[in-house]
Amino acid sequence: MQIDSSVIDTPFTYEKPLREAKKPCKTVHDRNVNQPPEKTLESPQRILFVTSEIADFVKVGGLGDVSSALPRALATHHDVRVLIPAYREMIESEHEIEPVGHLAAFAGLPACDIGKITCDDGLIIYVLLCPELYQREGTPYGRGSSGYGDGQNEGWDDNDIRFARLSRAAADIALGDAGLDWQPQLLHLNDWQCGLTAGYLHWQGESVPSVFTIHNLAYQGIFNASRRETLGIPQEAFHIEGVEFYGNLSFMKAGIVYASHVTTVSATYAQEITTPNFGCGLDGLLRCKAESKQLSGIPNGIDDSWDPRTDIHIAQAFSCNDWRGKRVNADYVRRHFGLAAGQGPLFAVVSRLVHQKGLDLTIEAAKTIVHAGGQIVFMGSGEHHVEEALRKLAARFPGAIAAYIGFDEHQARCLFAGSDFLLMPSRFEPCGLSQMYAQRFGSLPIAYCTGGLADTIEDGVSGFLFNDMEFGSYMKSIQRAFTVFKSTDLFNAMRGAAMAGRYHWRQSIEPYSRLYQQVLEKQGDKTQAIY
Repeated sequence: MQIDSSVIDTPFTYEKPLREAKKPCKTVHDRNVNQPPEKTLESPQRILFVTSEIADFVKVGGLGDVSSALPRALATHHDVRVLIPAYREMIESEHEIEPVGHLAAFAGLPACDIGKITCDDGLIIYVLLCPELYQREGTPYGRGSSGYGDGQNEGWDDNDIRFARLSRAAADIALGDAGLDWQPQLLHLNDWQCGLTAGYLHWQGESVPSVFTIHNLAYQGIFNASRRETLGIPQEAFHIEGVEFYGNLSFMKAGIVYASHVTTVSATYAQEITTPNFGCGLDGLLRCKAESKQLSGIPNGIDDSWDPRTDIHIAQAFSCNDWRGKRVNADYVRRHFGLAAGQGPLFAVVSRLVHQKGLDLTIEAAKTIVHAGGQIVFMGSGEHHVEEALRKLAARFPGAIAAYIGFDEHQARCLFAGSDFLLMPSRFEPCGLSQMYAQRFGSLPIAYCTGGLADTIEDGVSGFLFNDMEFGSYMKSIQRAFTVFKSTDLFNAMRGAAMAGRYHWRQSIEPYSRLYQQVLEKQGDKTQAIY
Protein backbone atom coordinates (compact mmCIF):
# COMPACT_ATOMS: atom_id res chain seq x y z
CA MET A 1 0.00 0.00 0.00
CA GLN A 2 1.46 3.36 -1.01
CA ILE A 3 1.13 5.85 1.81
CA ASP A 4 0.73 9.56 1.19
CA SER A 5 2.85 11.34 3.79
CA SER A 6 0.72 14.46 3.44
CA VAL A 7 -2.07 12.75 5.34
CA ILE A 8 -0.28 12.60 8.66
CA ASP A 9 1.19 15.60 10.40
CA THR A 10 0.44 14.67 14.03
CA PRO A 11 3.07 12.31 15.50
CA PHE A 12 1.98 9.49 17.77
CA THR A 13 3.37 6.20 18.99
CA TYR A 14 2.18 2.79 20.03
CA GLU A 15 4.25 0.68 22.39
CA LYS A 16 5.35 -2.23 20.23
CA PRO A 17 5.26 -5.91 21.21
CA LEU A 18 8.48 -7.43 22.45
CA ARG A 19 9.34 -9.15 19.18
CA GLU A 20 9.44 -7.52 15.75
CA ALA A 21 7.84 -9.09 12.69
CA LYS A 22 7.63 -8.26 9.03
CA LYS A 23 4.22 -6.82 8.18
CA PRO A 24 2.35 -7.73 5.03
CA CYS A 25 1.48 -4.09 4.41
CA LYS A 26 3.14 -0.81 5.27
CA THR A 27 1.46 1.55 7.72
CA VAL A 28 1.78 5.27 8.23
CA HIS A 29 2.57 5.10 11.91
CA ASP A 30 5.79 3.13 11.31
CA ARG A 31 7.45 6.45 10.46
CA ASN A 32 6.74 7.96 13.85
CA VAL A 33 7.15 5.02 16.23
CA ASN A 34 9.22 5.80 19.32
CA GLN A 35 9.65 9.44 18.35
CA PRO A 36 10.27 11.23 21.66
CA PRO A 37 8.11 14.20 22.61
CA GLU A 38 9.79 17.46 21.73
CA LYS A 39 8.36 19.46 24.62
CA THR A 40 6.35 19.04 27.79
CA LEU A 41 2.62 19.62 28.11
CA GLU A 42 1.96 22.76 30.13
CA SER A 43 -1.17 24.88 29.66
CA PRO A 44 -4.66 23.39 29.47
CA GLN A 45 -7.25 24.30 26.86
CA ARG A 46 -11.02 24.44 27.31
CA ILE A 47 -12.46 21.80 24.99
CA LEU A 48 -16.09 20.85 24.34
CA PHE A 49 -16.25 17.23 23.20
CA VAL A 50 -19.51 16.78 21.26
CA THR A 51 -20.86 13.28 20.70
CA SER A 52 -24.03 11.26 20.17
CA GLU A 53 -23.20 8.41 22.56
CA ILE A 54 -21.11 7.72 25.64
CA ALA A 55 -20.58 4.32 27.22
CA ASP A 56 -21.36 5.63 30.72
CA PHE A 57 -25.03 5.80 29.71
CA VAL A 58 -25.71 4.72 26.12
CA LYS A 59 -23.45 2.89 23.70
CA VAL A 60 -24.10 1.56 20.20
CA GLY A 61 -20.57 1.11 18.92
CA GLY A 62 -16.98 2.17 19.35
CA LEU A 63 -17.90 5.86 19.47
CA GLY A 64 -19.49 5.26 22.87
CA ASP A 65 -16.26 3.82 24.23
CA VAL A 66 -14.18 6.60 22.70
CA SER A 67 -16.48 9.32 24.09
CA SER A 68 -16.16 7.88 27.57
CA ALA A 69 -12.41 7.24 27.58
CA LEU A 70 -10.81 9.96 25.44
CA PRO A 71 -12.20 13.01 27.32
CA ARG A 72 -11.06 11.43 30.58
CA ALA A 73 -7.57 10.85 29.20
CA LEU A 74 -7.37 14.40 27.87
CA ALA A 75 -8.69 15.78 31.17
CA THR A 76 -5.31 15.13 32.76
CA HIS A 77 -4.02 18.11 30.73
CA HIS A 78 -7.11 20.01 29.59
CA ASP A 79 -10.49 21.26 30.78
CA VAL A 80 -12.63 18.85 28.74
CA ARG A 81 -16.41 18.72 28.96
CA VAL A 82 -18.82 16.56 27.00
CA LEU A 83 -22.05 17.56 25.23
CA ILE A 84 -24.60 14.88 24.39
CA PRO A 85 -28.40 14.61 24.03
CA ALA A 86 -30.25 13.70 27.24
CA TYR A 87 -31.48 10.26 26.24
CA ARG A 88 -33.91 8.26 28.34
CA GLU A 89 -31.03 6.33 29.93
CA MET A 90 -29.60 9.55 31.31
CA ILE A 91 -32.89 10.85 32.65
CA GLU A 92 -33.52 7.53 34.38
CA SER A 93 -30.01 7.19 35.80
CA GLU A 94 -29.12 7.92 39.41
CA HIS A 95 -27.08 10.97 38.43
CA GLU A 96 -28.43 14.36 39.37
CA ILE A 97 -29.03 16.67 36.41
CA GLU A 98 -28.48 20.31 37.32
CA PRO A 99 -30.20 22.88 35.05
CA VAL A 100 -27.52 25.28 33.80
CA GLY A 101 -28.58 26.79 30.49
CA HIS A 102 -31.21 27.38 27.83
CA LEU A 103 -31.20 27.43 24.03
CA ALA A 104 -33.65 29.38 21.93
CA ALA A 105 -35.44 27.83 18.97
CA PHE A 106 -33.61 28.10 15.66
CA ALA A 107 -35.19 27.63 12.23
CA GLY A 108 -37.19 24.39 12.64
CA LEU A 109 -35.23 23.28 15.71
CA PRO A 110 -37.10 23.48 19.03
CA ALA A 111 -35.96 25.40 22.08
CA CYS A 112 -34.41 23.26 24.80
CA ASP A 113 -32.57 23.36 28.11
CA ILE A 114 -29.08 22.27 29.09
CA GLY A 115 -28.41 20.20 32.20
CA LYS A 116 -25.12 19.24 33.82
CA ILE A 117 -24.10 15.84 35.14
CA THR A 118 -20.93 15.59 37.22
CA CYS A 119 -19.58 12.05 37.14
CA ASP A 120 -17.98 10.46 40.17
CA ASP A 121 -14.52 11.01 38.69
CA GLY A 122 -15.25 14.69 38.01
CA LEU A 123 -16.01 14.52 34.28
CA ILE A 124 -18.66 17.13 33.43
CA ILE A 125 -21.29 16.12 30.89
CA TYR A 126 -23.68 18.73 29.50
CA VAL A 127 -26.93 17.08 28.42
CA LEU A 128 -29.35 18.53 25.91
CA LEU A 129 -32.81 18.39 27.52
CA CYS A 130 -35.42 18.04 24.81
CA PRO A 131 -37.82 15.18 25.69
CA GLU A 132 -39.71 15.20 22.39
CA LEU A 133 -36.45 14.53 20.51
CA TYR A 134 -34.41 12.29 22.78
CA GLN A 135 -36.44 10.44 25.42
CA ARG A 136 -37.49 7.43 23.36
CA GLU A 137 -37.36 3.67 23.56
CA GLY A 138 -34.63 2.38 21.28
CA THR A 139 -31.11 3.47 20.44
CA PRO A 140 -29.90 7.03 19.83
CA TYR A 141 -30.45 6.47 16.12
CA GLY A 142 -33.57 4.33 15.80
CA ARG A 143 -35.10 0.95 16.47
CA GLY A 144 -32.89 -1.11 14.15
CA SER A 145 -31.37 -4.18 15.77
CA SER A 146 -27.89 -3.08 14.70
CA GLY A 147 -28.32 0.02 16.84
CA TYR A 148 -27.78 2.36 13.91
CA GLY A 149 -31.20 2.11 12.31
CA ASP A 150 -29.40 1.31 9.10
CA GLY A 151 -30.36 -0.89 6.18
CA GLN A 152 -33.85 -1.60 7.52
CA ASN A 153 -35.49 1.83 7.38
CA GLU A 154 -35.65 1.81 11.16
CA GLY A 155 -33.81 5.05 11.85
CA TRP A 156 -35.85 7.82 13.47
CA ASP A 157 -37.63 9.86 10.81
CA ASP A 158 -36.52 13.10 12.45
CA ASN A 159 -32.84 12.26 12.91
CA ASP A 160 -31.96 15.34 10.89
CA ILE A 161 -33.77 17.54 13.45
CA ARG A 162 -32.42 15.59 16.41
CA PHE A 163 -28.77 15.93 15.47
CA ALA A 164 -29.03 19.37 13.92
CA ARG A 165 -30.33 20.41 17.35
CA LEU A 166 -27.20 18.88 18.93
CA SER A 167 -24.96 20.64 16.40
CA ARG A 168 -26.64 23.99 16.90
CA ALA A 169 -26.37 23.61 20.67
CA ALA A 170 -22.63 23.06 20.38
CA ALA A 171 -22.32 26.16 18.21
CA ASP A 172 -24.32 28.27 20.68
CA ILE A 173 -22.21 27.07 23.61
CA ALA A 174 -19.06 27.93 21.67
CA LEU A 175 -20.40 31.45 21.11
CA GLY A 176 -21.38 31.90 24.75
CA ASP A 177 -25.09 32.02 23.87
CA ALA A 178 -26.29 29.14 26.06
CA GLY A 179 -26.21 30.81 29.49
CA LEU A 180 -23.37 28.63 30.80
CA ASP A 181 -20.63 29.89 33.09
CA TRP A 182 -18.07 28.13 30.88
CA GLN A 183 -17.09 28.67 27.24
CA PRO A 184 -14.80 26.43 25.20
CA GLN A 185 -11.81 27.58 23.20
CA LEU A 186 -12.13 24.64 20.81
CA LEU A 187 -14.77 22.13 19.72
CA HIS A 188 -14.01 18.45 19.20
CA LEU A 189 -16.83 17.11 17.00
CA ASN A 190 -17.51 13.44 16.33
CA ASP A 191 -19.08 11.83 13.26
CA TRP A 192 -21.99 13.01 11.15
CA GLN A 193 -24.26 13.66 14.11
CA CYS A 194 -22.12 16.72 14.97
CA GLY A 195 -21.22 17.66 11.41
CA LEU A 196 -23.38 20.78 11.10
CA THR A 197 -21.73 22.47 14.10
CA ALA A 198 -18.82 23.97 12.19
CA GLY A 199 -21.21 24.91 9.40
CA TYR A 200 -23.51 26.87 11.71
CA LEU A 201 -20.52 28.83 13.00
CA HIS A 202 -19.19 29.49 9.50
CA TRP A 203 -22.56 30.65 8.18
CA GLN A 204 -22.75 33.19 11.01
CA GLY A 205 -19.31 34.49 10.15
CA GLU A 206 -17.83 33.17 13.40
CA SER A 207 -14.38 31.61 13.58
CA VAL A 208 -14.34 29.12 16.46
CA PRO A 209 -11.63 26.43 16.08
CA SER A 210 -12.90 22.89 15.63
CA VAL A 211 -11.59 19.37 15.11
CA PHE A 212 -13.92 16.94 13.33
CA THR A 213 -13.24 13.23 13.85
CA ILE A 214 -14.51 10.62 11.40
CA HIS A 215 -15.12 7.36 13.23
CA ASN A 216 -16.76 5.61 10.25
CA LEU A 217 -17.11 7.35 6.90
CA ALA A 218 -19.74 4.86 5.76
CA TYR A 219 -22.35 6.51 7.99
CA GLN A 220 -22.80 10.03 6.60
CA GLY A 221 -26.10 11.48 7.77
CA ILE A 222 -27.63 12.11 4.33
CA PHE A 223 -31.03 13.80 4.17
CA ASN A 224 -33.33 15.22 1.54
CA ALA A 225 -32.43 18.69 0.28
CA SER A 226 -35.99 19.84 1.03
CA ARG A 227 -35.01 19.87 4.72
CA ARG A 228 -32.52 22.71 4.23
CA GLU A 229 -34.67 25.56 5.58
CA THR A 230 -35.97 23.51 8.50
CA LEU A 231 -32.40 22.82 9.55
CA GLY A 232 -31.33 26.45 9.13
CA ILE A 233 -28.88 25.76 6.31
CA PRO A 234 -28.55 28.80 4.02
CA GLN A 235 -29.16 28.42 0.30
CA GLU A 236 -25.62 29.54 -0.51
CA ALA A 237 -24.24 26.51 1.38
CA PHE A 238 -26.05 24.06 -0.89
CA HIS A 239 -23.38 23.49 -3.51
CA ILE A 240 -20.55 21.07 -4.25
CA GLU A 241 -18.13 22.91 -1.97
CA GLY A 242 -20.67 23.02 0.86
CA VAL A 243 -23.23 20.53 2.19
CA GLU A 244 -24.57 19.27 -1.15
CA PHE A 245 -23.92 15.57 -1.83
CA TYR A 246 -25.43 14.14 -5.03
CA GLY A 247 -28.48 16.38 -4.67
CA ASN A 248 -28.95 15.70 -0.95
CA LEU A 249 -27.67 17.20 2.30
CA SER A 250 -24.70 15.50 3.97
CA PHE A 251 -23.97 16.19 7.63
CA MET A 252 -20.67 14.32 7.32
CA LYS A 253 -19.59 16.47 4.40
CA ALA A 254 -20.47 19.62 6.35
CA GLY A 255 -18.11 18.57 9.13
CA ILE A 256 -15.29 17.85 6.68
CA VAL A 257 -15.78 21.10 4.74
CA TYR A 258 -16.18 23.56 7.59
CA ALA A 259 -14.11 22.17 10.50
CA SER A 260 -10.63 23.60 11.04
CA HIS A 261 -9.07 20.15 10.90
CA VAL A 262 -10.26 16.61 10.18
CA THR A 263 -9.00 13.53 11.96
CA THR A 264 -9.82 9.88 11.80
CA VAL A 265 -9.04 7.06 14.15
CA SER A 266 -6.02 5.34 12.63
CA ALA A 267 -3.15 6.29 10.40
CA THR A 268 -3.90 3.74 7.70
CA TYR A 269 -7.60 4.65 7.54
CA ALA A 270 -6.62 8.32 7.14
CA GLN A 271 -4.82 7.32 3.95
CA GLU A 272 -7.46 4.85 2.80
CA ILE A 273 -10.32 7.36 2.85
CA THR A 274 -8.51 9.50 0.28
CA THR A 275 -8.96 6.67 -2.24
CA PRO A 276 -12.12 5.73 -4.21
CA ASN A 277 -12.30 2.27 -2.62
CA PHE A 278 -12.73 3.65 0.91
CA GLY A 279 -13.74 7.28 0.39
CA CYS A 280 -17.51 6.68 0.14
CA GLY A 281 -17.83 9.40 -2.49
CA LEU A 282 -15.86 11.93 -0.43
CA ASP A 283 -12.35 10.84 -1.39
CA GLY A 284 -11.76 13.89 -3.59
CA LEU A 285 -12.64 16.27 -0.78
CA LEU A 286 -10.51 14.30 1.66
CA ARG A 287 -7.54 14.32 -0.73
CA CYS A 288 -7.80 18.11 -0.77
CA LYS A 289 -7.81 18.13 3.03
CA ALA A 290 -4.72 15.89 3.07
CA GLU A 291 -2.90 18.07 0.56
CA SER A 292 -3.60 21.15 2.69
CA LYS A 293 -2.35 19.37 5.84
CA GLN A 294 -5.85 19.31 7.35
CA LEU A 295 -6.24 15.54 7.68
CA SER A 296 -4.60 13.40 10.38
CA GLY A 297 -4.87 9.88 11.74
CA ILE A 298 -4.73 9.58 15.52
CA PRO A 299 -5.42 6.06 16.82
CA ASN A 300 -7.88 5.06 19.48
CA GLY A 301 -6.84 3.13 22.55
CA ILE A 302 -8.27 1.17 25.45
CA ASP A 303 -8.47 2.00 29.14
CA ASP A 304 -7.15 0.37 32.29
CA SER A 305 -10.27 -1.74 32.82
CA TRP A 306 -9.04 -4.06 30.05
CA ASP A 307 -6.58 -5.90 32.24
CA PRO A 308 -6.96 -9.67 32.74
CA ARG A 309 -5.14 -9.40 36.08
CA THR A 310 -7.84 -7.21 37.62
CA ASP A 311 -11.01 -7.51 35.49
CA ILE A 312 -13.88 -8.45 37.80
CA HIS A 313 -16.09 -9.65 34.92
CA ILE A 314 -14.08 -12.69 33.86
CA ALA A 315 -14.22 -16.15 35.38
CA GLN A 316 -10.67 -16.05 36.72
CA ALA A 317 -8.01 -13.35 36.64
CA PHE A 318 -4.81 -14.27 34.83
CA SER A 319 -1.62 -12.73 33.51
CA CYS A 320 0.86 -13.33 30.73
CA ASN A 321 2.10 -16.95 30.81
CA ASP A 322 -0.68 -17.90 33.25
CA TRP A 323 -2.35 -20.10 30.69
CA ARG A 324 -4.06 -22.20 33.35
CA GLY A 325 -6.07 -19.13 34.34
CA LYS A 326 -6.94 -18.50 30.70
CA ARG A 327 -8.15 -22.11 30.34
CA VAL A 328 -10.53 -21.55 33.26
CA ASN A 329 -12.11 -18.75 31.23
CA ALA A 330 -12.28 -20.97 28.15
CA ASP A 331 -14.08 -23.66 30.16
CA TYR A 332 -16.52 -21.04 31.45
CA VAL A 333 -17.28 -19.81 27.92
CA ARG A 334 -17.93 -23.34 26.71
CA ARG A 335 -20.30 -24.07 29.57
CA HIS A 336 -22.10 -20.73 29.40
CA PHE A 337 -22.70 -20.84 25.66
CA GLY A 338 -23.58 -24.52 25.52
CA LEU A 339 -20.49 -25.81 23.73
CA ALA A 340 -19.08 -29.26 24.26
CA ALA A 341 -15.92 -29.72 26.31
CA GLY A 342 -13.03 -29.60 23.92
CA GLN A 343 -9.27 -29.34 23.49
CA GLY A 344 -9.31 -27.59 20.12
CA PRO A 345 -9.07 -23.84 19.50
CA LEU A 346 -11.93 -21.59 20.58
CA PHE A 347 -12.77 -18.78 18.14
CA ALA A 348 -14.78 -15.69 19.07
CA VAL A 349 -16.70 -13.13 17.02
CA VAL A 350 -17.76 -9.99 18.91
CA SER A 351 -19.14 -7.67 16.30
CA ARG A 352 -21.99 -5.76 14.77
CA LEU A 353 -23.55 -8.23 12.37
CA VAL A 354 -23.30 -6.16 9.19
CA HIS A 355 -21.70 -6.58 5.77
CA GLN A 356 -18.75 -4.36 6.69
CA LYS A 357 -17.60 -6.88 9.30
CA GLY A 358 -17.15 -9.77 6.84
CA LEU A 359 -19.58 -12.11 8.61
CA ASP A 360 -20.33 -13.79 5.29
CA LEU A 361 -16.72 -14.98 5.09
CA THR A 362 -16.77 -16.30 8.65
CA ILE A 363 -20.07 -18.12 8.05
CA GLU A 364 -18.53 -19.72 4.97
CA ALA A 365 -15.44 -20.72 6.96
CA ALA A 366 -17.39 -22.16 9.91
CA LYS A 367 -17.79 -25.69 8.55
CA THR A 368 -14.05 -26.03 7.92
CA ILE A 369 -13.23 -24.67 11.38
CA VAL A 370 -15.56 -27.13 13.09
CA HIS A 371 -14.33 -30.11 11.04
CA ALA A 372 -10.76 -29.18 12.01
CA GLY A 373 -11.69 -29.36 15.70
CA GLY A 374 -12.44 -25.73 16.40
CA GLN A 375 -15.44 -24.10 18.07
CA ILE A 376 -16.96 -20.65 17.50
CA VAL A 377 -19.03 -18.28 19.63
CA PHE A 378 -20.73 -15.36 17.88
CA MET A 379 -21.96 -12.32 19.80
CA GLY A 380 -23.62 -9.29 18.23
CA SER A 381 -26.68 -7.93 16.48
CA GLY A 382 -27.32 -6.24 13.19
CA GLU A 383 -28.81 -7.10 9.84
CA HIS A 384 -31.70 -9.55 10.14
CA HIS A 385 -30.46 -11.92 7.44
CA VAL A 386 -27.06 -12.23 9.16
CA GLU A 387 -28.68 -12.89 12.52
CA GLU A 388 -30.85 -15.59 10.96
CA ALA A 389 -27.87 -17.17 9.20
CA LEU A 390 -26.04 -17.44 12.52
CA ARG A 391 -29.05 -19.01 14.22
CA LYS A 392 -29.16 -21.65 11.47
CA LEU A 393 -25.41 -22.20 11.71
CA ALA A 394 -25.61 -22.80 15.48
CA ALA A 395 -28.51 -25.24 14.96
CA ARG A 396 -26.49 -27.08 12.30
CA PHE A 397 -23.45 -27.49 14.57
CA PRO A 398 -24.75 -27.88 18.14
CA GLY A 399 -22.00 -28.02 20.71
CA ALA A 400 -19.51 -26.54 18.28
CA ILE A 401 -21.08 -23.19 17.33
CA ALA A 402 -23.09 -20.82 19.52
CA ALA A 403 -24.77 -17.58 18.48
CA TYR A 404 -25.78 -14.92 21.00
CA ILE A 405 -27.90 -12.30 19.21
CA GLY A 406 -27.46 -9.15 21.26
CA PHE A 407 -24.66 -7.72 23.34
CA ASP A 408 -23.64 -8.30 26.93
CA GLU A 409 -20.58 -6.42 28.22
CA HIS A 410 -19.88 -9.01 30.92
CA GLN A 411 -20.03 -11.99 28.57
CA ALA A 412 -18.11 -10.14 25.85
CA ARG A 413 -15.19 -9.72 28.24
CA CYS A 414 -15.43 -13.40 29.11
CA LEU A 415 -15.27 -14.22 25.39
CA PHE A 416 -12.11 -12.19 24.94
CA ALA A 417 -10.62 -13.83 28.03
CA GLY A 418 -11.59 -17.38 27.09
CA SER A 419 -11.05 -17.48 23.34
CA ASP A 420 -7.85 -18.41 21.57
CA PHE A 421 -8.57 -16.44 18.40
CA LEU A 422 -10.78 -13.50 17.40
CA LEU A 423 -12.25 -13.60 13.89
CA MET A 424 -12.40 -10.04 12.52
CA PRO A 425 -12.33 -10.02 8.69
CA SER A 426 -13.72 -6.48 8.36
CA ARG A 427 -13.82 -5.16 4.81
CA PHE A 428 -12.77 -1.83 6.28
CA GLU A 429 -12.12 -0.86 9.88
CA PRO A 430 -11.38 2.77 10.77
CA CYS A 431 -9.70 1.72 13.99
CA GLY A 432 -11.35 -1.20 15.71
CA LEU A 433 -11.30 -1.85 19.44
CA SER A 434 -12.17 -5.54 19.57
CA GLN A 435 -8.75 -6.58 18.30
CA MET A 436 -7.12 -4.52 21.07
CA TYR A 437 -9.40 -6.03 23.72
CA ALA A 438 -8.66 -9.52 22.40
CA GLN A 439 -4.90 -9.00 22.35
CA ARG A 440 -4.92 -7.66 25.90
CA PHE A 441 -6.62 -10.90 26.97
CA GLY A 442 -4.30 -13.19 25.00
CA SER A 443 -6.71 -13.91 22.13
CA LEU A 444 -5.02 -13.59 18.72
CA PRO A 445 -7.00 -11.63 16.11
CA ILE A 446 -7.33 -12.88 12.54
CA ALA A 447 -8.08 -9.86 10.38
CA TYR A 448 -7.93 -8.23 6.97
CA CYS A 449 -5.00 -5.83 6.57
CA THR A 450 -6.95 -2.59 6.60
CA GLY A 451 -7.32 0.57 8.68
CA GLY A 452 -6.62 0.25 12.37
CA LEU A 453 -6.30 -3.53 12.09
CA ALA A 454 -3.15 -3.06 9.99
CA ASP A 455 -1.83 -0.58 12.55
CA THR A 456 -2.38 -2.68 15.69
CA ILE A 457 -1.75 -6.29 14.62
CA GLU A 458 1.79 -7.57 13.98
CA ASP A 459 1.33 -10.40 11.52
CA GLY A 460 2.78 -13.62 12.92
CA VAL A 461 3.57 -11.93 16.24
CA SER A 462 0.37 -10.65 17.88
CA GLY A 463 -2.16 -11.98 15.37
CA PHE A 464 -2.70 -12.85 11.73
CA LEU A 465 -3.36 -10.53 8.78
CA PHE A 466 -4.44 -11.39 5.26
CA ASN A 467 -4.00 -9.06 2.29
CA ASP A 468 -6.78 -9.99 -0.13
CA MET A 469 -10.41 -9.57 0.86
CA GLU A 470 -11.46 -12.95 -0.43
CA PHE A 471 -12.36 -16.28 1.11
CA GLY A 472 -9.20 -18.14 0.10
CA SER A 473 -6.91 -15.55 1.65
CA TYR A 474 -8.98 -15.55 4.86
CA MET A 475 -8.86 -19.33 5.07
CA LYS A 476 -5.08 -19.36 4.75
CA SER A 477 -4.88 -17.13 7.86
CA ILE A 478 -7.25 -19.42 9.74
CA GLN A 479 -5.14 -22.42 8.73
CA ARG A 480 -2.03 -20.59 9.97
CA ALA A 481 -3.81 -20.10 13.29
CA PHE A 482 -4.53 -23.82 13.56
CA THR A 483 -0.87 -24.59 12.84
CA VAL A 484 0.32 -22.14 15.50
CA PHE A 485 -2.21 -23.54 18.00
CA LYS A 486 -0.58 -26.97 17.64
CA SER A 487 2.88 -25.52 18.30
CA THR A 488 2.58 -24.76 22.00
CA ASP A 489 5.75 -22.73 22.38
CA LEU A 490 5.02 -20.50 19.37
CA PHE A 491 1.37 -20.11 20.37
CA ASN A 492 2.30 -19.04 23.89
CA ALA A 493 4.95 -16.65 22.56
CA MET A 494 2.39 -15.00 20.29
CA ARG A 495 -0.13 -14.73 23.11
CA GLY A 496 2.52 -13.14 25.29
CA ALA A 497 3.45 -10.66 22.57
CA ALA A 498 -0.21 -9.76 22.05
CA MET A 499 -0.71 -9.13 25.77
CA ALA A 500 2.47 -7.01 25.93
CA GLY A 501 1.31 -4.63 23.20
CA ARG A 502 -0.16 -1.57 24.90
CA TYR A 503 -2.62 0.59 23.01
CA HIS A 504 -3.69 2.99 25.75
CA TRP A 505 -5.56 6.28 25.61
CA ARG A 506 -2.64 7.97 27.36
CA GLN A 507 -0.76 7.72 24.08
CA SER A 508 -3.36 9.95 22.43
CA ILE A 509 -2.88 12.92 24.77
CA GLU A 510 0.21 14.36 23.12
CA PRO A 511 -0.92 14.11 19.46
CA TYR A 512 -4.34 15.58 20.26
CA SER A 513 -2.80 18.33 22.38
CA ARG A 514 -0.36 19.18 19.61
CA LEU A 515 -3.19 19.25 17.08
CA TYR A 516 -5.42 21.42 19.28
CA GLN A 517 -2.63 23.95 19.62
CA GLN A 518 -1.97 23.96 15.88
CA VAL A 519 -5.64 24.58 15.19
CA LEU A 520 -5.85 27.36 17.78
CA GLU A 521 -2.78 29.06 16.36
CA LYS A 522 -4.14 28.89 12.81
CA GLN A 523 -7.33 30.53 14.03
CA GLY A 524 -5.33 33.35 15.59
CA ASP A 525 -5.77 32.31 19.21
CA LYS A 526 -3.09 34.07 21.28
CA THR A 527 -3.36 31.95 24.41
CA GLN A 528 -0.25 30.43 25.94
CA ALA A 529 1.17 27.61 23.80
CA ILE A 530 0.90 24.06 25.08
CA TYR A 531 4.50 23.33 24.34
